[in-house]
Amino acid sequence: MTRPRLELPQGTLDLLILRTLSLGAQHGWAISERIKQVSRDELHIQQGSLYPALHRLERRGWIAATWGASDNNRRAKYYELTTTGRRQLEADSNEWHRMVAAVELVLAGSRKP
Repeated sequence: MTRPRLELPQGTLDLLILRTLSLGAQHGWAISERIKQVSRDELHIQQGSLYPALHRLERRGWIAATWGASDNNRRAKYYELTTTGRRQLEADSNEWHRMVAAVELVLAGSRKP
């Protein structure tokens, strides 16, 4: 039996993309595969969500794109984190950890002894 698909909270995809690109420049398919791999196959990012997010991050100046050749020698757009994107990643990561900690406190307080 397969587990139900996890839905990402609003804004989480941007954080995942920024974190993935903090490791180095990657093309879109590699970004989605890395997220899938690191999440132990829990998170599957569809192209219909990934590419609009990449374009949004590029418009905000958080990532930059250049054309290059992929491993199989096809033309691919490679994305990399900008200095502004690194600052945004740090701010968003801190905010994410604060939110998760707060939710954990509420969930732990809801348990009956």
